[in-house]
Amino acid sequence: MRIIEFRSDTLTKPTEEMRKAMYEAEVGDDVYGEDPTINKLEKIAAEKLGKEAALFVPTGTMGNQLALLCHTNRGEEIILEDWAHIYRYEVAGLSFLSGLQAKTIKGHNGIMNVNDVKDAICKDMDIHHPQTGLICLENTHNMAGGVVVPPEKMKEIYDLAKGNNIPVHLDGARVFNAATYLDCDVKEITQYTDSLMCCLSKGLSAPVGSILAGNKEFIERARRFRKMLGGGMRQAGILAAAGIIAIEGMTKRLYEDHKNIKLLSQGLGNIDGIEIDEETINTNILMINVKNTGYKSNELVAKMKDRGILTSEVTDEIIRFVTHRHISKEDIDYSIKVINEILS
Repeated sequence: MRIIEFRSDTLTKPTEEMRKAMYEAEVGDDVYGEDPTINKLEKIAAEKLGKEAALFVPTGTMGNQLALLCHTNRGEEIILEDWAHIYRYEVAGLSFLSGLQAKTIKGHNGIMNVNDVKDAICKDMDIHHPQTGLICLENTHNMAGGVVVPPEKMKEIYDLAKGNNIPVHLDGARVFNAATYLDCDVKEITQYTDSLMCCLSKGLSAPVGSILAGNKEFIERARRFRKMLGGGMRQAGILAAAGIIAIEGMTKRLYEDHKNIKLLSQGLGNIDGIEIDEETINTNILMINVKNTGYKSNELVAKMKDRGILTSEVTDEIIRFVTHRHISKEDIDYSIKVINEILS
């Protein structure tokens, strides 16, 4: 049966170029700082992201959690959007690992209003109040449907944070998708952050790994915490070799995934009962509302799976589709046809 994988861009496989580079990678012990391919990747990543230094980490979640550990003190509060990945999908690591409390803000399609952030900041002398230790942004915003946060919105919050002596961390798992949508250098986005994490293993197709970037002092602190959390790897240059290709080359094809999600959105939007917020169609993620189809999300996800179309249930009413390099225009056309048949 034909299988079309829309569940996530994490399901991309490494390219043949990556496999060859991994096989031929020069390696050493990265815990000793002696893996030349890791060192090369970290140097390239720091330059590309506009930061002093970078650190290769096994996962995006670890990268985000390291940032929280480095920026904050136990008992502080962090401000982030209500559907932020750090808050909803990282197993309460912010409280378990860093001893933090979350103050969430309901954004518009994942974008926080600077005035709401201003009202949420707590910097006072009252011994009863948790003090704000960090503001977290997310770009693109995963659960808002891949929405891009405009750099001017990020700047507003960044300037507010600097005025209150609060650091800003960016969950930039798909920040290169954001840069592709904006048709800008990624540094135009990352300049409004003190640190950021970006994934190599989503649309960029590396098999494993993410990058955490910031100033040199921050990265040295993160390196120590990475070791504590079990992320100090040895001959990891095998993985870094694929990461170099991901960050240098695979960013250039992301527009294809964006084009395909628009085609999918247009096709599914013409099917009775499916509702789509066109404002959220920015990058490679599509959220469809199926409340008027007669099915709950899990029921429709199961029916699509029976026909070889794999998607993700988000809520009882919302289903998520993600495009990536393994999904072609023909796959999009076929999926629209099959889903139309299911709902007819």
